[in-house]
Amino acid sequence: MRTSAACAAACLLLGAAAVEAEDWPEWRGPGRLGVWNETGILERFPDGGLDVLWRTPIGGGYAGPAVAGGRVFVTDYVQQRGLRGVERVWSLDEESGRVLWMHEWEVNYAGLGYAVGPRATPTVDGDRVYVLGARGALHCLDVETGAVHWSKDFVEDYGVQPLAWAWDWGFASAPLVDGERLISLVGAEPDALVVAFDKLTGEELWRSLSAGLEPGYSQPIIISAGGARQLVVWHPAAVSALDPVTGEVYWEQPFDVANTLSVATPVHSGERLLVSAFYNGSVMLGLDRDNIGASVLWRGASDNEIQTDGLHALVTTPIILGDYVYGIGSYGQMRCLHAATGERIWETQQVVGERVRWASAQIVRNHDRVFINNDRGELIIARLAPDGYHELSRTQLITPTSPPGNRRELRAVNWSHPAYANKRIYARNDEEIISASLAAP
Repeated sequence: MRTSAACAAACLLLGAAAVEAEDWPEWRGPGRLGVWNETGILERFPDGGLDVLWRTPIGGGYAGPAVAGGRVFVTDYVQQRGLRGVERVWSLDEESGRVLWMHEWEVNYAGLGYAVGPRATPTVDGDRVYVLGARGALHCLDVETGAVHWSKDFVEDYGVQPLAWAWDWGFASAPLVDGERLISLVGAEPDALVVAFDKLTGEELWRSLSAGLEPGYSQPIIISAGGARQLVVWHPAAVSALDPVTGEVYWEQPFDVANTLSVATPVHSGERLLVSAFYNGSVMLGLDRDNIGASVLWRGASDNEIQTDGLHALVTTPIILGDYVYGIGSYGQMRCLHAATGERIWETQQVVGERVRWASAQIVRNHDRVFINNDRGELIIARLAPDGYHELSRTQLITPTSPPGNRRELRAVNWSHPAYANKRIYARNDEEIISASLAAP
């Protein structure tokens, strides 16, 4: 009887541990929410830094890793001749960093701004992983073997011409799985800014929105509002909401973004939907409670990234906590805004240190605190509140290696979004990917 009771207790404990563990299968984690729900995470970093469990060499890239089913997926680029080379996707063992398989394809980065490597985080769905290269190569691969189930080339198959875009920063929007569909920002004509593919076969299911400009660099998300599931796409001309099953346009709110810089992911909280642009500031939309629709609650007054009133995000996706918005603006200022009005409550330069154009960080919520990895390669634990920024701990996570495009103190940046999974952090630069423990002692 005692043995049975002990076994039952052990099973319960193991079950609890299994529930606490959590994968990170896509951009910003499950649901693209930037929320990490695991418990048993350390409160402060060790004095000697994090315990790095493994390091695996990789090539260049901005795309963060995805973690699912005991595997880590990450993409990179290796230059071979001029700006020609190969993009690659790696499958690594989550426990050891050992290479399980690698798949590569040829690519030409001529004309590409920031020609470091892929931008889009892999999307893992069951036994398949979907990867998008900086030049529009979309691959559906087998998780176990790396075999290609199907592929598309947005340039060859859809006639997209990135060199004709106002600014050629490549394809950056990670494909989104919804039911039997894989939804991707393509930027083709006619009416194929967004395309839904059958996720198993690659067959086109629907297309939507005119690609009069270009698709931009933001990530599509799915929200529930007004009694319906809505696919939200923020592109350089508007915020658009579509029926994810058919591509039908539910509503659109015009927002003309300078230099096509729709980058940060839209943020949904209750009946609010926020987008924030580098030059044009933020727009807060109110979502209709009973019907499918949206209206502008407020918009920042500044269309200039230097003279700013509210929040002018670029790389950093803001977060909404209760009645307040927290984000990082055009010159690295972390700011708090009142969500109802857009009024600025406070700002600090403490997160990124240097006050310089494009300084940024990535913010992920873990219960009542946030983990922030800044572009200096540091990892921070902090609490954000209306009364200010409260830093709890900071450590060096990874060496910045990417060219910043402007003068910086460190002459290099790290713009990659890490993955938080199974009490670990997975981070990459242009030389290696690492796994470090964040488990409480």
